[in-house]
Amino acid sequence: QVQLVESGGGLVQAGGSVRLSCAVSGLTLRSYSMGWFRQASGKAREFVAAISRNGESTTYQGSVSGRFTISRDNAENTVYLQMNSLKPEDTAVFYCAASSRLIAKSRYDYDYWGQGTQVTVSS
Repeated sequence: QVQLVESGGGLVQAGGSVRLSCAVSGLTLRSYSMGWFRQASGKAREFVAAISRNGESTTYQGSVSGRFTISRDNAENTVYLQMNSLKPEDTAVFYCAASSRLIAKSRYDYDYWGQGTQVTVSS
C-alpha cells in the first residue's frame, strides 16, 4: 500500500520559515518524480514545486521561486519543502505527490497523493 505522509505544518509569522517533510512508503521513491502542491481555502489546488527522480532537476511556481526549495533523500524515502520568507498568501494545505513522469507541474500527472498538512502564516 502506497502512503505519502506530510508533516511539519503549523502556524508561523510572516517572514518566518517552515520545513515540510513527506515520508513515502510502499513504492520505490527513486522511480518517481515528486511534487508539492497547495490548496488555499476556497481555491483550486495549485502547483508549488517539483523535483526529478534523482534530484538534479527542480521547477517552481513563480510566486515561490527564490523562497521555497524542494529536495529529496531517496535513501530515507523522504521529500522536503523548505519554505522561507513566508507570506500570509502562502497559507494553505500543502500536499506532496508522486509522479511516474520525469518531472511534472500538472496535478493530473501525479499518481499518488498525501493527505496534506496545514500551513498558516499570520501577518
